Amino acid sequence: MSTTRSFIARPTDPSTGSRYTGRYCHFDGYPENQLPLLLGALQYRFAGDLEALRRHLVDAPHDWSGLGMDLLEGAPQHVLNQIDPHAERFPSSPLDDVITSSGAPAEPMTITEANSSCLEWGYVLHDHGIEVIALTWHDRGGPIVSWDTSPLTRFQGTPSLWGYDRSAPVRPARPALKVATPVSPLPVPAKPRVPR
Repeated sequence: MSTTRSFIARPTDPSTGSRYTGRYCHFDGYPENQLPLLLGALQYRFAGDLEALRRHLVDAPHDWSGLGMDLLEGAPQHVLNQIDPHAERFPSSPLDDVITSSGAPAEPMTITEANSSCLEWGYVLHDHGIEVIALTWHDRGGPIVSWDTSPLTRFQGTPSLWGYDRSAPVRPARPALKVATPVSPLPVPAKPRVPR
């Protein structure tokens, strides 16, 4: 895991002072990790119920240490194998080991535009797709990745490619994994008999 700080949020009315409100996520916040999990979560585990996905991630009573493969519950095996080829299957985990100076557990952080500038990536779960904000590049917004995008899509993680006036940067699709058929060994030739 790498410390790439991000947030997962729901859109809000800008008149509230922020276009979004969400939860902090400490590890692996780059698009190559988060987008397949978020897309797959809606398509498989939450069966298209976006509000249930938002409640699970954004309304959680804690921040997130990292999102994990439990979000892909119900996905076909080939999807799991492509996204997690080493079959590590790390689950999502709450960030619950942070304590305040008084020794009390820290309250979860509510992320808005006012306090997101110290993070690297943001993912706003709109009705029509995921807005990806590369906060190290600019904070005015980002392109939308449609909810019907395959979780096997290969996204690029260079922040400058995620400008609000651009399409989501993708790499060519992953080739399908092929299972090699074991090759039968050739028969060992008989040793010639040497007459005595």
